[in-house]
Amino acid sequence: MTRLDVELNRLHLKNPILVASGTFGSAREMVAFADFSQLGGIIPKTVTPLPRPGNPPPRTVETSSGLLNSIGLDNDGLDAFISKHLSGLLRLGTAVIANIAGKNTAEFVEMAGKLNEFKELAALELNISCPNVSGGVDYGTNPEMTAEVVAAVRKACDFPIIAKLTPNVTSIVDIARAASDAGADALSLVNTFQGLAVDWRKRKPVLGNGIGGLSGPAIKPLALRIVWQVAQAVKTPIIGVGGIQSIDDVMEFLICGASAVQIGTANFYNPTLATSLVDELKAILEAEGCETVSELVGTIQPSTVARMAND
Repeated sequence: MTRLDVELNRLHLKNPILVASGTFGSAREMVAFADFSQLGGIIPKTVTPLPRPGNPPPRTVETSSGLLNSIGLDNDGLDAFISKHLSGLLRLGTAVIANIAGKNTAEFVEMAGKLNEFKELAALELNISCPNVSGGVDYGTNPEMTAEVVAAVRKACDFPIIAKLTPNVTSIVDIARAASDAGADALSLVNTFQGLAVDWRKRKPVLGNGIGGLSGPAIKPLALRIVWQVAQAVKTPIIGVGGIQSIDDVMEFLICGASAVQIGTANFYNPTLATSLVDELKAILEAEGCETVSELVGTIQPSTVARMAND
């Protein structure tokens, strides 16, 4: 029997296909398109302690093979998330992983403490890597600060902890080690890459906030490289994120070292993709003669990758 369930330390998922934060809203918007019970889990939009209006428009712009966004963590705050959305999310028949962001460790701890009352939640994903808000990306670029917030949140709640890391650093391996050593159950790799779109005729950036975060197929090779690098350095399970739009993309992340994946930008133009990938993954595992997903994780030939990295 082929099994799709995966273990990410304390986090158990029915399969490794998740939908990324910010791309499925609060899930109710996708009810007509997705059978949530088929997914490994859903990660709602990032929540902050207090409501945030987000960044000025325009907030998104299409680029070559990608999407540049500068939403700015627009949300109604934690209390509204709990009162308006959480109960509905928990009835969807799949793991719900809350994604939280704060300006400092105290805010992360406070949010984790409030959410700890809702034991049906599967895990917390810590957004310490948003490139579009002050106090976000800086947190995830410093190993000491990363370790501090991960360790503090782990003490404040009973949930498995996922650290979502930024690629906008000199050495993401150092950040990953810090999060791992501090007790993260898994690492989401990666958040968006900082980018800029300009209108040369107007002599202005296209986005209202100037710089935004690049996602979509354009970043997949970069995300794969990061997953492979971190997988060589830490034992903490990895959730691969970045440009996944087909089952082949999923398989590439798995063999590079990811134990699960998140579907992000592709949800905007194909909201049924994540559920279809579950069936496709099972078919590939059976064709490959694998009984579990873990048999494929990290199976890329090390010598081949090392040679490519040195070229």
